[in-house]
Amino acid sequence: MLDYDRLRNLSLPEVRHQYDEKHTILYALSVGLGQDPMDERQLDYVDHRRDLVSMPSMAVVLGYPGLWLAGVGIDLSRVLHGEQDITLHKPLPVSGIVIGATRVTDVIDKGAGKGALIVSEKRICLEETGELLATTRNTSFLKGYGGFGGPSGAGGAPHAPPDTEPDFVVDLGTRPEQALIYRLNGDDNPLHADPESAKQAGFDRPILHGLCSFGVICHALIRVLAKYDNARLKSMKLRFSAPVYPGETIRTEIWQCGSFRSRVVERDVVIATNGLATFGR
Repeated sequence: MLDYDRLRNLSLPEVRHQYDEKHTILYALSVGLGQDPMDERQLDYVDHRRDLVSMPSMAVVLGYPGLWLAGVGIDLSRVLHGEQDITLHKPLPVSGIVIGATRVTDVIDKGAGKGALIVSEKRICLEETGELLATTRNTSFLKGYGGFGGPSGAGGAPHAPPDTEPDFVVDLGTRPEQALIYRLNGDDNPLHADPESAKQAGFDRPILHGLCSFGVICHALIRVLAKYDNARLKSMKLRFSAPVYPGETIRTEIWQCGSFRSRVVERDVVIATNGLATFGR
């Protein structure tokens, strides 16, 4: 059973994260940038000989606190990624030293026999100046952990997309080995590499990281709404609704206002809903 008081008062150590241009390129490659060798706009994210820029979604791996849920007794095979938000306060440097400070902001009890939600927030700051670069918010769904006596709900209603046809549709393929590449960013949950761990979690085979899908969707958004200008994306949020298997195609339907949703083409399954991105000029 979850210990509500322990989780709400949990003190996670700050993470000092030093990275360089190779790490920035690795992240971009791991979410599919560079698959079209003739698209020079993508090369700005993966070719160190150019004026390299960072993917805004890289905020999710900077200052990563690791699989800390396992450290408080949570069975990782029962953990699903529910929602993800990022807010960019300025473009992420392509190299540097940052401090990631993560804290639990909410623990929600969905009821006995159901599940629980744990919401955490990470603030990413430059070590040298303390300047805030990005804030991320993660909601994890814990299957079967409900009924511990905590609060039953919090937060506002999810963003509703327009009831019109999308203005853009972007198909981006993933690769069969993409989860294995994405793991090099620091998330080595065996669910994404080990067939037996995937089966224990209820999947036929290893699935793609939710945050890898998040990066692929971010690519689609900056492609059509920002013309690959990474500095224009200010925020992005979505709710995950189904997993992606490596090798599948992610289709993102996008409205000019920044609303979006995504599905897997091969299975016609919606994998991300209630999406909203905001852009600056």
